[in-house]
Amino acid sequence: MRDQDPLPGPADHRLSTKEAADLLGVKPETVYAYVSRGQLSSQRVQGGRGSTFDAKEVEALARRNRRESGGSPGSAGELSVRTRITFIDRDRYYFRGVDATELAARHSYEEIAEWLWTGRMQPGVTFTAPEATVDTARRAVDALPEHTGPTDRLRVAAIAAAAADPLRFDLSEEAVLGTARTLIPTLVAALPPVLRDHRRDDARLAPRLWTRLSGRKPDEASLRVLDTALGLLVDHDLAASTLAVRVAASARAHAYAAVSAGLGVLEGPLHGAASGLAHKLLLDVLELGDAAPVIAEELRAGRRIPGLGHRLYPGEDPRARALFALLEEVPRAEPALLAARDIVATTARHAPLHANVDLALAVLTASSGMPATAGETIFAVARTAGWIAHALEEYGERPLRMRPSGTYVGPKPPQPLPEH
Repeated sequence: MRDQDPLPGPADHRLSTKEAADLLGVKPETVYAYVSRGQLSSQRVQGGRGSTFDAKEVEALARRNRRESGGSPGSAGELSVRTRITFIDRDRYYFRGVDATELAARHSYEEIAEWLWTGRMQPGVTFTAPEATVDTARRAVDALPEHTGPTDRLRVAAIAAAAADPLRFDLSEEAVLGTARTLIPTLVAALPPVLRDHRRDDARLAPRLWTRLSGRKPDEASLRVLDTALGLLVDHDLAASTLAVRVAASARAHAYAAVSAGLGVLEGPLHGAASGLAHKLLLDVLELGDAAPVIAEELRAGRRIPGLGHRLYPGEDPRARALFALLEEVPRAEPALLAARDIVATTARHAPLHANVDLALAVLTASSGMPATAGETIFAVARTAGWIAHALEEYGERPLRMRPSGTYVGPKPPQPLPEH
């Protein structure tokens, strides 16, 4: 059934609760839940019990639900999912209606995570993990080969933490929030330390993550950039990894498994690993002192220039703009900043592309003595909070609604059995 086709049933009078439930394909109790959420209006039956509903309003809600569920079998169009978490509008984006760059400028990563999860701001909140859980995750990560990438380490840490949690299958909001507040610091603590015995008593996540990424002692300006980067990257609507998380949550996978699904998708070069490509490009420009020959070689090899352009923003990525402004306050970041501007200016001669957050992350990682994979680690740790927010939202929806129907284009059945 196409979205514009009318639903069977009357569309010019009021419906009973049972009729509305039948048209929506839900239980009568769910109809009243729609009313309490403001998605349907109702009128009490005069002189009797029960309520009536406007048929056209019910029909419109049913159409929206079909679109959000991927449509009916054989329907076309992109998947649309109703969410209250992130809204992207041209050159700005918002967390629960609040400008995300302003939130990141004024609040810590942990505070922004709590805002996404609960809609409440908790100043000074920090996350801690049980030592036993951290030890389990560390042992699992330490057993991996030395060349293992950061996303693999984080995924193994998440699986180990899940195995140590007998209550992981409790999908109540309180339990999932408890998981989130311990899983994120566990992921950080499970990574091999690079800078030892530095700020071990600091409860903030950014300083703890820094020791896993750089052997240099950070100043407060650098830590502020890292913490702001975490806050800016906490969510970005239905990115590929976030969609994977919602699919897992739709099947009622526990929070650890949902995060693991997101980490699996994040590892792609077009997603979380993109900052590593920008990091390497930036180092090449710094080495040669000129972006022109580096850009020329990239284009000659048929590669797109990493760190530039974003399909959701016609202008500069607001996350990049916010990070560049903070990086200007870090003296040792100046050479990398100049190289990044050279990359943008050189490319702009032929294509009006602006810097995206991957290039800004590359400036942070390259100027801080971090490896090329550091941006991917920052991205993954930051986005874990957003994935939890989306998992929580999906747990409140109809199970298995993220199950689109395939359009079969293979040989018409029945076909004969294949011969040996």
